[in-house]
Amino acid sequence: MSDCSLPRTERLRSFGAVRRLFEQGESGFVFPFRYVWFAETDALPTVEVLFSVPKRFHKRANKRNLLRRRTKEAYRLQKQLLANIEPVNLDLALIYSSKEVLPYKTIYRAVRKILETIGERL
Repeated sequence: MSDCSLPRTERLRSFGAVRRLFEQGESGFVFPFRYVWFAETDALPTVEVLFSVPKRFHKRANKRNLLRRRTKEAYRLQKQLLANIEPVNLDLALIYSSKEVLPYKTIYRAVRKILETIGERL
């Protein structure tokens, strides 16, 4: 697989991992995202990510899907920013928290800032 893909193995799907992420993880906010991340050094070095666009803010499924696709694309193109950190198991949730549909450039810059922030903290 190419380096810029987002296979299923890199998505956070385990119920236990999601629960641990939201109970023990650290969070922050970069407009328009709230992000939560949890890192542990004991496990295999992987990065798993979860994308969420709440129905509370966007009632129409087509808008939620559009924002989720934009977020996934922005992450996919910039995930190499996390490749430079030390080997660690990282779980990350990106939650879109704006009531408006923002352009791709804004989402791209926000995801970049989030990944750089997490990279600095690790």
